[in-house]
Amino acid sequence: MKTRIIGAIVAVILAAVGAFVLVTYVRAADARAADGAELTDVYIVEELIPKGATGESVEEFVRVDTVPQRNLVDGAVADLADLVGLVAEADILPGEQLAEARFLDPADLAARGETPIPAGMQIISFTLPADRVVGGQVRAGDHIGLVGTVDPDEPGEEEDVINPITNFAFHGVLVTKVQGVVTPDPESEEVSEQGSQDSIMVTIALTAHDVERWVWFTEGESANYAQMWLTLENEQTDNSGSSPVDGSNAWQ
Repeated sequence: MKTRIIGAIVAVILAAVGAFVLVTYVRAADARAADGAELTDVYIVEELIPKGATGESVEEFVRVDTVPQRNLVDGAVADLADLVGLVAEADILPGEQLAEARFLDPADLAARGETPIPAGMQIISFTLPADRVVGGQVRAGDHIGLVGTVDPDEPGEEEDVINPITNFAFHGVLVTKVQGVVTPDPESEEVSEQGSQDSIMVTIALTAHDVERWVWFTEGESANYAQMWLTLENEQTDNSGSSPVDGSNAWQ
């Protein structure tokens, strides 16, 4: 009995000694690895950064950690301000170091037909002749306006008098995809041009109520959507001075 007790005590002591030796060895190895290594702060992804996320929103997905300089990835982000105006080109997974190479200009992402859809919005598609889509110049990532024409009936003495009214109904609508555009072949000497009646399908992002308003315009009496024209807008576009136009002021 005593022999068993003594053996158990010896086993416990040996296990404790072994654990102490192992911990001491690991700490010494870490010290040797870090000895002379220059440490630096780095942003580590803590929550998945979704594709299309803006650089301005990245702060909520990352934390600051310290790593040896030699373990720093190329192009590691030192200042989150460097990502302003950029978007994530793909999902960035937790544990990754934040690198500027994982971000690009929104226009570059749009050129690949991969414009992200803003949170809370829906996408909807419609088709128009090229001459109503700025001659086919609209691309994914652009912002467009919609000029709509309606034909309200005004009561006359003998019959209704048609007096169409034209006005801007939308500004700054994000285009997420364009299909049916004729793209010139850079290796060909022939010049490809978009025909005025070539069909172009445009996909846009809108809020729920604006989807309803947009569909209202596309459900006009004309089968070829004659009541809709698109404009191409940019940051410098001046939309002031817009007002409804009808027969009473069209010539003013």
